[in-house]
Amino acid sequence: MTLANQPHHDGSGLYVSHATPALGDTVTVWVRVPAAAGVTAVQVRATFDREPVVYAAEVDPDRAGARLGGYGASDVWWRVRLRARNGVTNYRFRLTPAGGPPYWLTSAGVAEHEVTDDTDFKLVSYEPPPAWAAQAVVYQIFPDRFARSAAAGPQDPDALPDWALPADWDRDEAQGRGPGTAEQFFGGDLDGITEHLDHIRSVGADTVYLTPIFPGRSNHRYDASTFDAVDPLLGGDDALARLAKSVRERGMRLLGDITTNHTGAAHEWFRAALADPDAPERGMYYFHSDQPLPAHGYESFWDEPRLPKLDWSSELVRSRMAAVLRRWLEHFDGWRVDVAHQTGRRAGQDDGHDVARMLRAALPADAVLLAEYTHDPTADMDRDGWHGTMNYLGFTRPVWTWLRGGDTELSAFFDVPGDVPRRPGTAAYATMRAFAGRVSWRTLLNSWTIVDSHDTPRIRTITGSRERHLVAVGLLATYPGVPMLYAGSEFGLTGWNGENARTPMPWRRPEDRDEPTLSAYRELMGLRTAEPALRDGGLRWLHADADTLIYLRETESESLLIAARRDAGDPVVLPLGLTPGTRVPALYGPTELVVGDDGAVTLPGDGPGFGVWRLT
Repeated sequence: MTLANQPHHDGSGLYVSHATPALGDTVTVWVRVPAAAGVTAVQVRATFDREPVVYAAEVDPDRAGARLGGYGASDVWWRVRLRARNGVTNYRFRLTPAGGPPYWLTSAGVAEHEVTDDTDFKLVSYEPPPAWAAQAVVYQIFPDRFARSAAAGPQDPDALPDWALPADWDRDEAQGRGPGTAEQFFGGDLDGITEHLDHIRSVGADTVYLTPIFPGRSNHRYDASTFDAVDPLLGGDDALARLAKSVRERGMRLLGDITTNHTGAAHEWFRAALADPDAPERGMYYFHSDQPLPAHGYESFWDEPRLPKLDWSSELVRSRMAAVLRRWLEHFDGWRVDVAHQTGRRAGQDDGHDVARMLRAALPADAVLLAEYTHDPTADMDRDGWHGTMNYLGFTRPVWTWLRGGDTELSAFFDVPGDVPRRPGTAAYATMRAFAGRVSWRTLLNSWTIVDSHDTPRIRTITGSRERHLVAVGLLATYPGVPMLYAGSEFGLTGWNGENARTPMPWRRPEDRDEPTLSAYRELMGLRTAEPALRDGGLRWLHADADTLIYLRETESESLLIAARRDAGDPVVLPLGLTPGTRVPALYGPTELVVGDDGAVTLPGDGPGFGVWRLT
């Protein structure tokens, strides 16, 4: 059974009548079955209070012969009504073909064997993320490297704190490793960001995400010395207020970055804990434990003395951190949570879900709470905590392995030593499908899709070429989720690890600006903003081979065909059953397609390349 001929359901609005049901609500779910599958009966198995219940589905006469761009005109739509019994209600489809054994359809695809419940579709009844979050395009800024405001003037080394090592914005390379890496200081500030908001808007972004703005003893500021003030090196509280005002005047939003797992060793809470063993702050950190502690005498992130770990069994930690998150919502529309996977977890202690739930409850309904995970986050999603995650596992990693250039020579592939492996498109598809198969559609849609960030090499370095770089951006613009753009990649900047990739923006370095790449970012992100199917539409995979990935994004009124190629190869013929002679216009990339006499479209074998066509 080819991908294009498989029965389909994905949890999107095309297949579920109500995307955000409250507990106890009843919704209709549909499954779309190609006539060639010969299915004669469909059942839905749900779990209520973890007890399986089975319902018979019926053919929906209102959707019989429904056409999306002429594709699937003979498909049969089956429906059943389900109650959102629990916070997460699992369900799957059991399809019986004529003359053959029944098989399952879950979020991971068709299975002709018994499968575990972790890939079931999910109705999630917890309070939903804010509606704006899944519609956003996020632009990430590392403040020290984005822009130095006109009023700031030249850097004065004598005015810098003792830890800072001044660097020249347009001459010095961002240091990638060794002593001084975290101390190299270029002097970007918040007013500099305000002065370049029009550029951010021009690449299609409507949400600005800042890495930490609280003072620390590093250029990255993940070692906060207080959460009560904005770093004066960035312009202080007034500069943040000016930035937030300018962001909102443009109809944009602003997100902050908070370290819930640890503080800096210079933080006022930790200094109070060190100064007095009887201080209430002492219980906010791990100074005593039945587990071995590092030689410096307290638990810390990566055993780094500068990053003491917070103990979330402390009510003082909980109340103070909740107050921090609420306080800065005067300027921020939500938070990205650093090291979310470790927050509240140590040895036999696991308060991770409890912490996520508490932080979410501390925020208003229109604020987003997004968790950083560089590996598998699925066990912590679809609960009453994080709204979504940074989708490194289900998007970044497979895209990198598929589009990797031939001579990257990197030292690590995320947490695994060694270079990025080069894998076929079938492997990328399998990873993307595996992640999407273990979270709800709602979580997938609210998680950030990423091709690079301040913690990774640049996508131009990974791909090794403009052409493959733009294939990655095409996937970023069209795959379900919230695209996150890392400042500078729209100019084609390079970098071989996270630190080296934190290159100051080339505002005055035209030789470092790849204008065709910038134009492509603008066109692709503009396309995402213009096409509802790219924001809300379902995802239906049609084809995957070594060098090609093809899928549809569909709503009731729109169907877009997306094709990505990493190399030139044979044309791909898709038997979609369209009307012969129909012209299929291109929205991005190659020229229009023409439907052949057999109802198929043939995608050209040119590559690397990326294309989007409108089937409706």
